[in-house]
Amino acid sequence: MFPMIRRSLVVAGFLALLALPSTAAARATVGIGEQKASMFADPRFQALDIKIVRANVRWDVMSNPRLLGELDAWMAGAKAAGIRPLLTFDRGWKQSTYNPTPKQLVKAMTDIRKRYPEAREFSTWNEANINKRPEIVARWWRALSKSCPQCTVLGVDLLDWPGINAWAKRFIKAAGRPPRVWGLHNYVGMNRMSTRSTLALMKAVPGRIWLTETGGIISRNNGSKITLPTGVPHAAEVTKFILGPMLKAGGRRIERVYLYNWATGPVVTSWDSAFIGPDDKARPALDALAAYQGKTLPPE
Repeated sequence: MFPMIRRSLVVAGFLALLALPSTAAARATVGIGEQKASMFADPRFQALDIKIVRANVRWDVMSNPRLLGELDAWMAGAKAAGIRPLLTFDRGWKQSTYNPTPKQLVKAMTDIRKRYPEAREFSTWNEANINKRPEIVARWWRALSKSCPQCTVLGVDLLDWPGINAWAKRFIKAAGRPPRVWGLHNYVGMNRMSTRSTLALMKAVPGRIWLTETGGIISRNNGSKITLPTGVPHAAEVTKFILGPMLKAGGRRIERVYLYNWATGPVVTSWDSAFIGPDDKARPALDALAAYQGKTLPPE
């Protein structure tokens, strides 16, 4: 009887572990989305011990020497620091509205991987639910996934925009299967301090979620009709919300967070959600990120 009792206790304990809420082991890996290679040399960035970074890449970047030089510098910075890069394809520099064929996009990824063998993580397209049909993006994703089985290819990077869930479901139908990983830019929900839109997407589709671009907005003048709170103190509170309540609510399915972005540079244009302002001074949101990372920032 005693062996049977012990076995029953083991089984009961295992089932109890399965029944634990998904938040029990939820701790996402946090990285930075940034286009500027200068980030990698910043002592404040280095102090955070960031392991993942993300950049948008023009799908036809290989045919533009200036853009390719910028990508060379960015990839070199990530490689030297031992940081894993995620590259998201975006509209081309020649014709911004042109949709490449699946063959063209596969060649773009193949050429990038030849130049940067360390590149193994890609996202099919940036914020495709704004202006791309899901059937087109699904064909791109299937082609990219097939061409590089050893790569992680996100189905798409979605923006938490009206109609996002219906768009994602159409993507799955067109692809014939759901992707293992979705990218999500949940600026709207996060800057309203609401998990609703993110959790609604997670309920609508299966798969893991990477918040491939998110953060607290300090200023924006991009023509959007959606109104959102902004400001330096607001951005700090949003950062805390993302790294606290949002990750707790999302649980294990939210594996990564890429906060956008590191630095504004000397001139702020139509968008500002940076940790470092145009005066090269750290903003309060950086303290929230450092606290999550368990790191101490160097004095400025």
